[in-house]
Amino acid sequence: MALDSAKKEEIISKFARNEKDTGSPEVQIALLTERIKILTEHLKKNKKDHSSRLGLLKLVGQRRRLLRYLHKKDYEKYVEIKKALGIRN
Repeated sequence: MALDSAKKEEIISKFARNEKDTGSPEVQIALLTERIKILTEHLKKNKKDHSSRLGLLKLVGQRRRLLRYLHKKDYEKYVEIKKALGIRN
């Protein structure tokens, strides 16, 4: 269920501010979004996997907090990343 390193590097290179950036809110939001997509697909097949459902809810909450932070600090980046990742409210 974890991201493979190639996919992770691709996401980091796409959303990083510079070549050594791995911890900016944009990168973290993009990585969390990918993990959320993977877990959502897993839960569609395994409806009774409640521990993964709890993990999914934690990831969604963490992403929401990062989006809230980005909204306060850099609104243009917030709008850009929401559009790029297809995140609703």
